[in-house]
Amino acid sequence: MSDVQSVKSAQPGQSGQPAQTAQPKATKSAPSERTLLTREWLLAALFLLPNLVLLAVFTYRPLLDNIRLSFFEWNISSPTSRFIGLANYREWFTRPDTLVVLKNTLFFTFFAVVGSMVLGLVLALLLDQKLKGRNFTRSVIFAPFAISGAAVGIAFQFIFDPNFGLVQDLLQRVGVTAPNFYQIPSWALVMVTFTFVWKNLGYTFVIYLAALQGLDKNLDEAALVDGAKWWTKFTRVTLPQLRPTTFFLSITVTLNSVQVFDIINVMTRGGPQGNGTQTLVFQVYFETFHNFRAGYGATVATILFLILLAITLVQVRIMDRRQR
Repeated sequence: MSDVQSVKSAQPGQSGQPAQTAQPKATKSAPSERTLLTREWLLAALFLLPNLVLLAVFTYRPLLDNIRLSFFEWNISSPTSRFIGLANYREWFTRPDTLVVLKNTLFFTFFAVVGSMVLGLVLALLLDQKLKGRNFTRSVIFAPFAISGAAVGIAFQFIFDPNFGLVQDLLQRVGVTAPNFYQIPSWALVMVTFTFVWKNLGYTFVIYLAALQGLDKNLDEAALVDGAKWWTKFTRVTLPQLRPTTFFLSITVTLNSVQVFDIINVMTRGGPQGNGTQTLVFQVYFETFHNFRAGYGATVATILFLILLAITLVQVRIMDRRQR
């Protein structure tokens, strides 16, 4: 009996002492939403900081320095410069050759962009089919894009040669006299534009081909079930899906074509007749390193930057409206 009583007295709650309850283990509280957002911003900044530093040093700093230089008169071989305000801008807007350079730039850019994008899309639609030897043909079309522009320009000098060039030979076979591409400014501009399109056709072709291979095939099958013709399927199904790709190419090809220099420098050096094929980029080079007017060259570069900025903003605005 005494043992039973001792056991009972040892049970909790039976004695005068209060029973001890088990304490829950302490758990870490989950980070708040604000803390998680801060961590994401810090992680993004960590990855973006090296690129932002490179952009600031090699892109934005030279851009700002170029804008500053456009207000000075500076011979590139001289260690000193003289502030002249807006004199360079006034000269550019009043010079008689400015309109010619703008026309050349507009003509070259328009036909280079439209030509390379239209031909690239046509070739992508053709070589997206199951054709024999299509992989080899794809490689042949893309190969010129990987070649230096200077090398392409030298090769096409012989192709357009008025005496023994390939174009001269082909036109003679059909009874047509080939124009002198190196003496007539309008034909010289056509020549360099064609050369640029041939070289950069592989870029638009590859981008369009990748976009076509990523389209929704269910929409094509639905169009075939509905009995849609090829043109209807292309305009109502394929083209709307390619709209983001077309927008991307319109910006990148425009920027590339406006900045082309190597082909023009190798083939015509801005001529014939002084400025027959001179574009804004070539004018920057010519004024800076031939006329030794670095301030005026910086003025042309600044104007070109503002034109490209305006074109890009218009393209982005149009794309946003279409998506809405």
